[in-house]
Amino acid sequence: MGLAGIELRYLVDKISEQVQGYYISNIYGITKDSILFKLHHTEKSDLFMMISTSGVWLTAVKIDQIEPNRLLKRLRSDLLRLKLKKIEQIGAERIAYFTFEGFGKEFILVGEFFGDGNILLCNKEMKILALQHSIEVRHRKLGVGLEYVQPPNNGLDIFNISESDFDEIKTTDLVSAKWFGRSLGLPKKYVEGVFDIANVDPKKIGNLLTNDEIKKIFETTKKIVNDVVLGNHEAIIIKNEKSEILPLRLGKIEGDVISANSFIEGLDTVFTENIVAKGKSIQSSGSDKKIKELQTQISEQQKAIETVKERSKNVTNVANSLFEMVSKGIISIEDKSAQEILATHNAKLTNEKGISLMVVQDEKIKINTKSSLQSIASVLFNEAKKQSGAIKSIEDIKSKTEKKLEKIQNKTELEQDIMLVTEIRKKSWYERYRWFYTSDGYLVVGGRDAASNSAVVRKHLGKNDKIFHGDIFGSPFFIIKNAENAPDTSMNEVAHATVCFSRAWREGLYGVSAYWVNPEQVKKSAPSGEFLPKGSFTIEGQRNFINSGNLKLTVGIIPQEDGHVLTCGPPETIKKNSICYANIEPHGGEMAETAKKIRMEFLKIHEEITKKINIDDFVRVMPAGKSQIKEVGIGNAQMNSVIDDELD
Repeated sequence: MGLAGIELRYLVDKISEQVQGYYISNIYGITKDSILFKLHHTEKSDLFMMISTSGVWLTAVKIDQIEPNRLLKRLRSDLLRLKLKKIEQIGAERIAYFTFEGFGKEFILVGEFFGDGNILLCNKEMKILALQHSIEVRHRKLGVGLEYVQPPNNGLDIFNISESDFDEIKTTDLVSAKWFGRSLGLPKKYVEGVFDIANVDPKKIGNLLTNDEIKKIFETTKKIVNDVVLGNHEAIIIKNEKSEILPLRLGKIEGDVISANSFIEGLDTVFTENIVAKGKSIQSSGSDKKIKELQTQISEQQKAIETVKERSKNVTNVANSLFEMVSKGIISIEDKSAQEILATHNAKLTNEKGISLMVVQDEKIKINTKSSLQSIASVLFNEAKKQSGAIKSIEDIKSKTEKKLEKIQNKTELEQDIMLVTEIRKKSWYERYRWFYTSDGYLVVGGRDAASNSAVVRKHLGKNDKIFHGDIFGSPFFIIKNAENAPDTSMNEVAHATVCFSRAWREGLYGVSAYWVNPEQVKKSAPSGEFLPKGSFTIEGQRNFINSGNLKLTVGIIPQEDGHVLTCGPPETIKKNSICYANIEPHGGEMAETAKKIRMEFLKIHEEITKKINIDDFVRVMPAGKSQIKEVGIGNAQMNSVIDDELD
């Protein structure tokens, strides 16, 4: 199914509202025609936006890569970390511009959602830098280095139609529905829906329509357009041969109808199904090709076995015939009588370059014609024995090939049930920041940069919290929630985390202290005449210092009700609450390098859980600067789980 222009307008408006202030934190290639953008905001939950040649939508699932996407490398190079400034539809066309800017750069991604579709990356002057596929037709040419040219617009602007725009239908000899579809650029489902709701015969010639019928068509069109664009609709999914999503009911509907929470959610469901179906088809076709190749190999191997068996049998028969000759008094292989007996077994003597050969069928065996018949028979028996040995080798190869075939056939059957899609877990508010639970169960939240530092204090600091800061420039703020009676163990853990996530880690500065104060001591505005940088606050009154003796952190996977999450914090509490952990200290490898190593170690312990956590999440929890892994192990949460299972 393809998007209608009025559906695209609704999507553009709706998505634009939600992506304000977001930047691109990652880009994934899903298929050759589909690209998934991970959008990040310092204070809001991550969003995932799919742009494909079929359309654009926000998705609640992440699909594993199905096939390579030629644009992925270029898009990652140019768009990562840039803000999504705006999304706009071009007139009433099924074309959208996605403008990204940042670091003094601006790029426009063009999505064409008609025909075969196209995705193009342009600079701000609309020069094409990369595209899904080149185009050269009569009215436009698209290629790298050329200026992007929109297709010609031949129809009416459906968003600004007036009743007078329908005057032309009064004079046309075309069927009214055909004129309507061409002039307004609406797909068949909308054309049929408009005429059905207006109760006008779509096959009626245009110039035969009455003024009343034309008015009904116009008013119905106007209402449908407004309802779709403004969101005054209840989306439905129609299940027949193919699934289809409609923002509203359009005339007669054939198939099972399922209500969707919204048009975007329904679009996500239907388009994701289409992508997954394509993925399974690609996987299955690849497996089918391998299956055919292996079946051909097995067939050839079986033929080889039969051929060698036949040769061995023929050589054995000739060897036995030599003993028959001896019983008849024949003493030489060169005797005429011997030659006649050989011929009855499809064998003969020959000589090639002075070498005497016994030819059995097409098998040539070197013999000494002056030897006794018994000696020659022994040579032939040895050759037959070699042939039997070759049969065993071929049978072994065939057996291995059959096992490969069985494995791939089983895999192909399983492919129908493989989940190519993983639901994107809705993160808790605190997962936008640095966070952990203390050994005593208190939630701790801290900033990871100036913007989140500011958000932690301004949005999440409550009257019963304690706020921490390192006694060093370049320290985050950490707050311990509802900590009026928090024990020393928890307070010490927060102080330790505050120091470790400060500049002290990057520079290996040991012996740094942190202090805590009450919420009323934090002033969110600068004193008169002074300036506070973003993420900074003024502290008044007594500061309560806690010394942090070392720089040690632990990365761990923590079980939660809705799955598992990754976090980093003081060793004692992370080890206690995790199913697997990695202790780290300053120095060593870069963040990304160490994150990859930790993920690889976790995969060895809990592959199924770890593979659902991407490398970006591992990098995100790491402290700024270099780190080295000191220990990897199974956390107490896993041990407790094992004990519970044994008790059950």
